[in-house]
Amino acid sequence: MRRIRLIAEYEGTAYVGWQTQPNGIAVQQKIEEAIENVTGTRSALHGSGRTDSGVHALAQVAHFDTTARMPADKFAFALNTFLPGDIRILYSDEVPDTFHSRFCAKRKHYRYSIQTGPHADVFLRRTALHVHAPLDFDVLQNAASEYLGEHDFRAFMSTGSTMENTVRSIYFSEWTMDGNLLHYDVCGNGFLYNMVRIMVGTMLEINAGRLPKDSIRNAFSTSERSLAGATAPAHGLTLLRVIYPDFDTKEILGRP
Repeated sequence: MRRIRLIAEYEGTAYVGWQTQPNGIAVQQKIEEAIENVTGTRSALHGSGRTDSGVHALAQVAHFDTTARMPADKFAFALNTFLPGDIRILYSDEVPDTFHSRFCAKRKHYRYSIQTGPHADVFLRRTALHVHAPLDFDVLQNAASEYLGEHDFRAFMSTGSTMENTVRSIYFSEWTMDGNLLHYDVCGNGFLYNMVRIMVGTMLEINAGRLPKDSIRNAFSTSERSLAGATAPAHGLTLLRVIYPDFDTKEILGRP
């Protein structure tokens, strides 16, 4: 038995998320179907994490086990012949059976993109949130800095989630401007369900004056979900990078 590692890119608009679910088509499902077409055997695909419905990925890492004898680097090309245009395998290699896409991951890097201005850009409508109200870059940047370090992010997790350990470490958290686009980049050792989207929603509400500037600190100290902001829409969020002890998608792909 061989273990094959993949780096997948997908535009998540048409999918119910990464994980296979009974209520719609998932990215995992489409790739597993492609693996079956290539190898003749249904194989379980394990991802580095679960992106939500409508969330995108430039570098999702996954692995599966197979007895197929195809050279490892050829799996990417073979799988792409059976995948829709909004899912692509960018890289494939063979790894020891001790590698696990989820449990071996050390850091993940997400980006949330916002397009500003009076009118939404039709070419960004699936990958960036349009905000026509003014955004104060300094206010957003100051709010972003509050997330740095190790904190209990229970207040930034969707209500109803059953995760017990809600402490996470954030290594960088910052906004950048690119014309009329604002990007929020955040890297941490793990993320809770809807955590990044709630973090962004909180910063946007602080910017709009609907939440006080000390809301993030208050949410950390009380763990009360009601003190954090609304969950930002999914389509602005993209998984950019996954980092392992000896494997970094940025180094393999040369981006971001």
